[in-house]
Amino acid sequence: MTRKKSSVLASELPEVNFSEDGEVRYLHLGTEWIQGSMFLDRPFEIELEYVQRMFAWLLFFSDAEVKGAHAMQLGLGAGTITKFCYKKLKMTCTAVELNPGVLHACRGWFRLPPDDERLRVVLADASLEIQKDEWRGTVDALQVDLYDEEAAAPVLDTPDFYHHCRELLTPQGCMTVNLFGRSSSYAESVEKICAAFGEDAVWAFKPTREGNAIVLAQRTASRPSRADLAERADALQAQWGWPAHLWIKVFKPLVK
Repeated sequence: MTRKKSSVLASELPEVNFSEDGEVRYLHLGTEWIQGSMFLDRPFEIELEYVQRMFAWLLFFSDAEVKGAHAMQLGLGAGTITKFCYKKLKMTCTAVELNPGVLHACRGWFRLPPDDERLRVVLADASLEIQKDEWRGTVDALQVDLYDEEAAAPVLDTPDFYHHCRELLTPQGCMTVNLFGRSSSYAESVEKICAAFGEDAVWAFKPTREGNAIVLAQRTASRPSRADLAERADALQAQWGWPAHLWIKVFKPLVK
C-alpha cells in the first residue's frame, strides 16, 4: 500500500491524502477512514456498496428523466458520485465542497473533469450555499455525504439543514443521505429528516456490513409498487452491474 500527501491549503481543515491497495485508490482526510475510492482502471465506476446505494433515487426516475436532470452533491469526497452523474448519467452536476484540498485531490488523483457547462464545483459551506435562491427548486437528485476526518457522525444534521435540502428539490426530486446505521445518532438523524420531509416521504436501507445506512427522502411522497421497483432495480443492475435486485429486500418506506 502506498500513501502520498497534498499540501495543506487551509490550516483549520484536515490534511488530504490517498492510499492505494491493488486496483483501488482511496481518499483520506488525515486518518485511516476511507472518504472515497476509485478503480484505477475504471475511474468513472463505483466501487463502494454504500455509494451505489446513494443512487437509489434512480428507482423513482426513468432513463428519459435522468439525462439532463440536475444532480447536486454535498461533500465531494473522491468525486465518485459527481463523476458518475456527469460521465455515465449525462446529468448537469453541482458539487459543494468546503475543503480546497479535496477538490485539488479530486482533480489531481481521482480524475474529476474540469468545470464546464454541465459541471460546477462550488467551494463553500454547504449549510450556507444551499440557502441561496439560485438553487431552490432546481435539484432533481441531492446526494449528501458530509463527514469530517473522524467520520463519526454527519457534519450537518439538523432539522433546519434538512428543511433547506427539501427546498432545493424539484417536485419529483429525491435526497439520499449517508448515515452510520450502527451509531447512536442514526435514529436521531432519521427523526430530523422525517421532521423536514414528512414520515411518508422517507425510505431507508438496512445498513451495509460497514455500517453505512442510506436514507432517501422524496420532495413528493409516492408509493411505487414492489413490482415496478423490482423492474427498475433489474434494469439498473443490467446497466451498471450493481446488485440492485437485492435492494428491494433491504430498502423500505418508513411508513407503509
